[in-house]
Amino acid sequence: VDYRLAPEHKFPAAYEDCLAATRWVAASATELGLDAKRLAVGGDSAGGSLAAAVALAVRDEGWPMLRLQLLIYPSTDCTADTPSLRDNGEGYLLTRAAMDQFIDWYLPTRIARTDPRASPQLAPDHSGLPPAFIQTAEFDPLRDEGEIYGDTLKRDGVDAEVRRYAGMVHGFMRMGGKVDMALTALDDAAAALKSAL
Repeated sequence: VDYRLAPEHKFPAAYEDCLAATRWVAASATELGLDAKRLAVGGDSAGGSLAAAVALAVRDEGWPMLRLQLLIYPSTDCTADTPSLRDNGEGYLLTRAAMDQFIDWYLPTRIARTDPRASPQLAPDHSGLPPAFIQTAEFDPLRDEGEIYGDTLKRDGVDAEVRRYAGMVHGFMRMGGKVDMALTALDDAAAALKSAL
């Protein structure tokens, strides 16, 4: 989804755009030749956060359930201070300084950072959500956020699979021309979607 970007468009602009797009696909399924009961949301990094937040909204609004949330090294808690953020926050492409800047651009207030639409981990209840396939990278500052989110989903009765890719960094799935593990991870994501849909 070509959602509005920060710093020009602050929270909750990106979230609202993703939710609107999901609602549109569901409402236009017949016109698009789709089965409205076989939909999924997904995204990587900030897009993974947006997909998780959309899944929460879909559940809360009570319209047809999604079949899967595909979360690729997602950001799930803008207030987190995890070991992976501290250990991998420099020297592995995505830096902690860059993440802090991105968060400042999109979420300029502390209150916005605790809103579940920006930090899905902080939602009070995760029960009733669609199954999740969460992919993380070993040397990613966001690794622990994705894995903690998977644990939270499981705790609340959601079928969630978390798969960590050894030796990989944030963004590796876009490196298929150079990194064989990226192709494996893409195949895993496709298989999860095929199974869910």
